[in-house]
Amino acid sequence: MDSDEDALLAEQVAYYRAHAGQYDRPYSEREDLRELLAAADDLPIVGDVLELACGTGQWTKALAARARSVTGVDVSDETLGIARARVASPNVQFIQADLFTWRPQRRYDTVFFAFWLSHIPPSRLPDFWNTVAAALAPNGKAIFIDDGPGEAAREKVLDQQPIPAVLRRLDDGSPYRIVKVFHDAGKLTDDLAALGWSADVRDVGGSFIVGIADTITSRT
Repeated sequence: MDSDEDALLAEQVAYYRAHAGQYDRPYSEREDLRELLAAADDLPIVGDVLELACGTGQWTKALAARARSVTGVDVSDETLGIARARVASPNVQFIQADLFTWRPQRRYDTVFFAFWLSHIPPSRLPDFWNTVAAALAPNGKAIFIDDGPGEAAREKVLDQQPIPAVLRRLDDGSPYRIVKVFHDAGKLTDDLAALGWSADVRDVGGSFIVGIADTITSRT
């Protein structure tokens, strides 16, 4: 794998570990994010749920209210510590793992990920979606929420980079580069079709995208 890509992903992990204590701040500062969180009630979340990149458990709590069980996976022990404290439920378990190497040991009715797809380098998308497919039970669905192109104005986008990236700073000013792909709903729908998925990806609130996808083979 490309060494520049590996270095950028390592920096991304370091950022989210160091950022854990600040992770939830946008949910208290932005009404549109709180509205988006409430919109989870309208998504077809059922059965046993796998949540990828669960972070501090903001979404895990909403999922647990709808699901038979939730398995949350994240690379950061720091954010998982917050998630475990936030969602102390017998139907929820957490796993610490690198999502670029982790493989599911079972299948789930729903695979959910919020604000994770945009942090995957384009070269790794096919492998990621293969992992999602391997995690889904027959007739299962992948459900995702992320930043749309409108959110780019809020970021310090780094120009002329081989991998789409932005620069973020912690409260102490420490700079970190992270992968950030602002997916267009229409293009993402087409890209997923090329990977064997049937997806409905919509713009929501001018800033976000919400997608529901299943594998084309699961419909045959």
